[in-house]
Amino acid sequence: MRYFKYMGVAIVPLFIFTYAVYGQEAKQEGQPASAQEMKKDTTSETKPAAKEEGHDHAKGKVIRMVATIGSDGVQHVEVLGGEYFYDPNHIVVKVKVPVELKVRKTDGYVPHDIVVKAPEAGIDFKTDFGSKEPAVIKFTPTRVGKYPMYCDKRVLFFKSHRDRGMEGVIEVVE
Repeated sequence: MRYFKYMGVAIVPLFIFTYAVYGQEAKQEGQPASAQEMKKDTTSETKPAAKEEGHDHAKGKVIRMVATIGSDGVQHVEVLGGEYFYDPNHIVVKVKVPVELKVRKTDGYVPHDIVVKAPEAGIDFKTDFGSKEPAVIKFTPTRVGKYPMYCDKRVLFFKSHRDRGMEGVIEVVE
């Protein structure tokens, strides 16, 4: 009997925390986008932008960015992640040119990561990232193609972050 008492003491706060973090977001998930939001063109090149700058990150919106090659010969891309989005979520890079991704998280308590599993193309990483210091990921793509990137975090019985829209594509071109 004592065992069940201690389990209740441990489980109840966990459920309260989980509902506080994920419950409100689940309620908002089903709300339709306004007509004005649907008119935004998000397929052009863009720089990472925080929510406070007025950008929304609805599931399914494509925010595309073509990597720039710096004077060091490396393609540089900055990615902002949080609240189930990546900005940009479609990254275009050149084959056989080194890439440096700097990934940081918006403010918040929910942990996130970025995962790409394409070892056949020279892209294979799983990295947690925080809001203070960006995570720096370096790789050199070796094969043209489109490779999925996503967050594989999940809490209890809720949808995974990937299922909630935290996914994108790294496209490697000639």
